[in-house]
Order: sequence, then C-alpha cells, then structure tokens
Amino acid sequence: MTIGELFRLILPVFALIAVGVALRRCHWIEGAAETSMIRLVVYVCMPCLGFDTIVGNPALHDAGNLVLPPLAGFVTTAAGFGVAYLVGRRIGLGVGTGLRTYALSAGICNYSYLPFPIIGGIWGARTQGVMLVHNMGVDMALWSVGLLVLTGASPREGWRRMVTPMLLTLVAAVAINVSGLSPRVPDFARSVAHSLGVCAVPIGVVMTGVSLADYLDEPAKLLHRNVAISACAVRLGILPVLILCVARWLPCPVELKRVLVVQAAMPAGVIPIIIARYYGGQPLTAVQIVLSTTAVGVFTCPFWIRAGLAWAGVA
Repeated sequence: MTIGELFRLILPVFALIAVGVALRRCHWIEGAAETSMIRLVVYVCMPCLGFDTIVGNPALHDAGNLVLPPLAGFVTTAAGFGVAYLVGRRIGLGVGTGLRTYALSAGICNYSYLPFPIIGGIWGARTQGVMLVHNMGVDMALWSVGLLVLTGASPREGWRRMVTPMLLTLVAAVAINVSGLSPRVPDFARSVAHSLGVCAVPIGVVMTGVSLADYLDEPAKLLHRNVAISACAVRLGILPVLILCVARWLPCPVELKRVLVVQAAMPAGVIPIIIARYYGGQPLTAVQIVLSTTAVGVFTCPFWIRAGLAWAGVA
C-alpha cells in the first residue's frame, strides 16, 4: 500500500474529529447530550462492535490470537506509561504540575477509534477482531497501571475498574467463538449487534472532536512547547520503535503483527482527557498532548505504518 493510499484512509478519520469540533461550536452537542452520547458509544455501541467483529471470526480460532494480543497490549501500554513518566520528569514536570497526566496521556495511543477503520480498510474484519482482543490488554493496563500512575490509587481500586461492559462482552464473544457456538447465535441478535456496532467508530470519533472543542477558546494555552515537543518524541518517536521491535521479533500470528504496526503509528488517545478531568489530574496537559501528537500524526502515521509493515515483514 502506498503512502498516498494510507493518507486517504487516515484523513477521513481526522475529518470526523473536525466535524465534532464544529458541532460543539454550533452548540448542537453540549452538556447532558455530550455525556449521553459518550455513554451510548462506550456502554452500547462499542460492546456491540466487539461482539459483531469477534463472533464467527476465523482468525480467533488460533490460540496465538487469543493469548498474545491482550498480553502484548498490556505490556506495550504499561511500558508506554513508564517511558512517558521518565521523559516527563526530564522536562521538569512534577507531581501536581502535570507529570502524572503527562505519563498517562503520552503513554497510551489512540487504540480504538483511529486504528479500527484503518485496519478494516487494509485487511478487513479478520484483523479487526484481533485488534479488539489486543485492546482488552490495553484497557487492563489503562485501568490498573494507568490509574495508579495518575492518582496513586491502590491496586485494588485499579483492578476493580477494569471490569467494564466492553471487557465483559469481549470475553463472552471470545468464549462463544472458541466453543463453536457462533452458528447458534440468533440472526436477530447478530443483526442488532451489527446495526449498533457500525455506529461506534464514527460517533466515537465525532465525540472526540466534541470533547476537544471546549479547549479551543483559549488557543494560547493549547501549546506548551516542552510538553508538545517531548510528547511527540515519546508518542510518535520512541514508543513506535519499541512497539515495532515487538512486532518484528515476537513469534505471533501475522494479524497481531499488523495490529501492533498500526497501533505503533497512532497519536495519543483522547480518553486520558476524560480520566484526568474525573480523577483530579491536569486535563489541559492531556489536551496539549492529544492536539500536538494528532496534528503531527496526520503526517507521520502513514510513514510509520508503511515502514513498520516492511520492517516487521508483514503485508
């Protein structure tokens, strides 16, 4: 796949973010509506997407695609938090001045809304299913290691928060697939899950733009030079190399290698903005990281994907 073709896959996703910003600026989505839309995506549409993509997926009959993806997702994400924490300290951040939020935001990539349509556009549902299983490990790392990094909470609190509708649905879908019960799932249930699942990514990406729009009223605060430059170096420089090393040398199925290559190229994820706001972090720091890595990521993502696929020896 050429660089131009990769750009054509990626740009519509960023265009949907712009649509979300416009909707918020026009006051069409705000207040309670924003909260309701996010809940709809997180608690209904995304679990349905996971169920629809995994049940009956032949790639997930391979044991290597059931064990290694969540393990790789957990380890690479937890390592990302550690690398970002060390870099944050190097640029002068401390606890109470954005270090914890920096580590959370720069350490985790946009692991769902951006890579899902990219992977689907290149390889289809087979590899998308592996990506969702991989994301089980990312979620586990986010709500355990990530929450500990941000808040200093007890391990017990972090592990309890990992039990989400998405995680439970993925576990159930994998169990149905492995047990051979996929053909017995009623067509009605599959149809409903599919109808709701196809809404997950476009609505989720639009809501990403909605969440960012509030911070655009004071553009001078959105650029912190040290934070922006170092976050781009971590998220779009150091961590891609580390993840691509895993993709190259981890003895795993080709679907997982593809997922790791695409995940490595992604900018910072948006969910740390919401988590920082809820748990008393520094949401402005998270916004600075998301905006800077996303702006640069528009141009670096296609090159990382193309170079990563070649270096990892997959297509």
